Amino acid sequence: MAKISIRDLARVADFLDEINDPRRTGYGNIRHKLVDIIVIAFTAALCGYEDYEEMEEFGRLKPDFFKTFLEVPNGVPDESAFRRVQQCLNPYQLKEGLENRLLDIKLRTKGEEDAARLVNIDGKTIRGSGFHVVSAWVGEHGLTLGQLVTEEKSNEITAVPKLLDTPDIKGDVVTADAMSCQTEIARKIREKEADYVLAVKENQKTLYANIKDYFEGMESGEIRDLPEDIWQGEEERGHGRKERREIRTVTGLEWLENRAAWQDMKTIVQYRTFRTVKGKETAQTDQYYISSGDFGAEEFLDYIRGHRSIENQLHWMLDIVFREDECRVRTGNAALNLNILRKLALHRLRKMTMEKKRVSAKRRMMHAALNEDFLCQALFAE
Repeated sequence: MAKISIRDLARVADFLDEINDPRRTGYGNIRHKLVDIIVIAFTAALCGYEDYEEMEEFGRLKPDFFKTFLEVPNGVPDESAFRRVQQCLNPYQLKEGLENRLLDIKLRTKGEEDAARLVNIDGKTIRGSGFHVVSAWVGEHGLTLGQLVTEEKSNEITAVPKLLDTPDIKGDVVTADAMSCQTEIARKIREKEADYVLAVKENQKTLYANIKDYFEGMESGEIRDLPEDIWQGEEERGHGRKERREIRTVTGLEWLENRAAWQDMKTIVQYRTFRTVKGKETAQTDQYYISSGDFGAEEFLDYIRGHRSIENQLHWMLDIVFREDECRVRTGNAALNLNILRKLALHRLRKMTMEKKRVSAKRRMMHAALNEDFLCQALFAE
């Protein structure tokens, strides 16, 4: 039997300090404690169980395990109890309760309180339900600072400023794709005392055209200003092709039309990729960015390439490991609450120490399901 410390029991007892019970408490028969329902649901997610029926089944498979730290006075809740609670729970409270009380997650590691984090903003559509979840992701810690659900991808533009109201991003660098390249989003990031690095494409026609024309004029010699900084990478080889990357930055943007609309914009950036196949250059790709920071070219490279972690380490994992796109939950807050459980489960699985250095999340789930000591560590380890 897995060992549960007194401190762990106290964390479970304190868990509900962050969460209001959404169920009707004035009348009716509430058979199951809220903490039991939430903790069993989260533990089921850690072990790869995906829907309400599977949460109930998982709880019934491990009654003795849960009784070591939960009361479960009327036995394991049934699937209808899991469904009702997930539909009604306040997602912000669920996230805060799990992170702050039960899991004791530190959003900034010790000694890094003042260090800038890279915060990636991007959205993901859950195809089965049709909901679009916008997340603020810190790849280095594998943590989601906040998330917001919308009915459609097009609503991401209005969702991002609301999302940024919640987390503390002071001193951080926020990256976002071209959909979030909006003056209101840039203003909100600066209000939160963070810097932005935003991709610029044709959805901002004037801005995109002016930046593109400036760099092309610099290339042709029509504009004789030199870039503020240049970084040129070494040639990379793979899959029968060669690639080389280059970053060029320009400050002093008094010439840029409508620059004042973009709060505190200091730098424009060109990110170039040259691809060669069989000795012949086959493609040159130019991407453009704006930023409130005056970082060096190599720093911009880290921020631009670092933005991919939200796709590779979060969205892809949610689809492949948790099969999120197959989820058809739509009622109330359930879609976002289940998304929160999956993200936090993914974070805990990544943090677990394994004998082998590289162990997939799927195998970690299997260990959690079969080994109660491992499962306890996933729930309670610092």
